[in-house]
Amino acid sequence: MSAQPLRQQAVLVADRDPAIRHRITGAFARLGYAAVEAADGEAALEALRARTPALVIAEVALPEVSGYELCREVKDAHDDGVGVILLSALRTEPFDRVAGLLLGADDYLVKPFDTDELLARSRRFLRGAEQKAAEGSRLRMLTPRETEVLDLLLDGLPQNEIAARLVISPKTASTHLQRILTKLGAHSRAQAVAIALRERGRGGPSPRPVG
Repeated sequence: MSAQPLRQQAVLVADRDPAIRHRITGAFARLGYAAVEAADGEAALEALRARTPALVIAEVALPEVSGYELCREVKDAHDDGVGVILLSALRTEPFDRVAGLLLGADDYLVKPFDTDELLARSRRFLRGAEQKAAEGSRLRMLTPRETEVLDLLLDGLPQNEIAARLVISPKTASTHLQRILTKLGAHSRAQAVAIALRERGRGGPSPRPVG
C-alpha cells in the first residue's frame, strides 16, 4: 500500500542533473510523498526557507552552494530534525564519505545509485516525520482539562497530587489519564510524557497552564 502524503513538503531534491532530479522525485511521488526540486544550492536554500522538509537529498557538487555547505546549513538550523543524504559521482573515496558524515550528513551514496536503495535509506526519515505529525495531531485532540492533567504529569506530579491540584477526585484524575494515554496512543504514562516532550521541543502544541 502506498504511503499517505505528508501535509508538509516531504523531500527536497537538489541536483544539477534534471534527469536525476526527475527520477528521484518521481520515485517518491509513486509512494505518495511530495517533493520539490532545486538545480543549485541557492535554489535549495530558498526552498528550505519557504518550508522545512523531512529529508534533503543533495548532490555534493552543487553550483552556487555545495552539497556540503547545504548540509551544514540544514544541520545548523534543524539539527537531527531534518535528514540529509548526500550524492556524488566525483567524491567517491571512503574519506569523501567520512567528510560528508562528519559535516552532519545522515547518509552518503555514490553515483550511479539504485533508486530503490535510495528509497530504502530514506524511509526512516519519512517515517519519523509521519510519527511527529501524528503526535502533534494527537496532542490537539486533548480537551482543555486533559491538557491540564498532562501538564501536571509533565511536572512529575503523581495521580493523587494532580487530583488535589485540580480539585477533582483521584478517580476522575485516573479517568483523564487513561483518556490521555488512549488519545496519544501511549501504553504508559512515561510514554505519554515522552510523546508530549518531543512535541513541545519542536514548538508544537503545549499543555495550557493551569488557571
